Amino acid sequence: MTGANRGIGHELVRQLCQAGDTVVLTARDMGKAERAVAGLPGAVPMRLDVTDQASVDALAREVGKRLGRLDVLVNNAAVHYDTWQWAGSADLDVVREALETNLLGAWRVTLALLPLLRESGHGRVVNVSSELGSLAGMGGGTPAYAVSKTALNALTRMLAAELRPDGVLVNAVCPGWVATDMGGPGGRPVAEGARSVLWAVELPDGGPTGGFFRDGRALPW
Repeated sequence: MTGANRGIGHELVRQLCQAGDTVVLTARDMGKAERAVAGLPGAVPMRLDVTDQASVDALAREVGKRLGRLDVLVNNAAVHYDTWQWAGSADLDVVREALETNLLGAWRVTLALLPLLRESGHGRVVNVSSELGSLAGMGGGTPAYAVSKTALNALTRMLAAELRPDGVLVNAVCPGWVATDMGGPGGRPVAEGARSVLWAVELPDGGPTGGFFRDGRALPW
C-alpha cells in the first residue's frame, strides 16, 4: 500500500492486519514506515517514493523477493488538496506535482507490480480517488487535486478493460470526506473511510471492475 504511514492508508493497514493479512506498508521515509508498523503484526515496512522510478523498481524487487506474489495493490499516496486554488488562476507547478504523484505515481507503481499481481491469479488494484474527480459535479475549485483524480479514474477504466482477462479487478474508490491531515477536521472517522476502500480490496472473483465507488455504491463519473 502506498502512502500508508498515516491517515486512511495506515488505518486500512491496521484493519487488514487485524484480519490476519500480510501488508506492505510504504512511506517515502523508511523511519516513518518502521514507526508506523509498530503494534501491527503482519505489517512489513518498505520505503517507496512513487515519483522515483528507481524507488518503485526497488520496491517491486523487494516484494517479489520476500513475498513472491502480490494479491492487492492500493494506490493511496496523494498530494495537494489545493482548496486555495481555482482553475482560472492555478499555479501549474502545483498541478504538475499533483499529477506526478496522484496519477503518474499510481500508474508507475501499478506497472512495476503487474507481474506480481498477475502471478496471484486474483489480483486487485484499488485506486484511492475522490468525488472531486467526478465530471458530473465538477466546479472550478481545487484544480490540481480534482484534475489528477479525474485522470486517475480514467486510468482505472483503461487498466480494468486490459486486465480483466488476467482476473485482475481494478476499481477507483472515494473514501468520502475523512478527518485526516489532508481532509481536515469535520470529516467522517478515518475507520469509516478505510472501510470504504476495504470493500474494493476484498472483492471476490467475478466482482465489479472498472467502477467508481464509495461504501460499495457506484458514483457518477
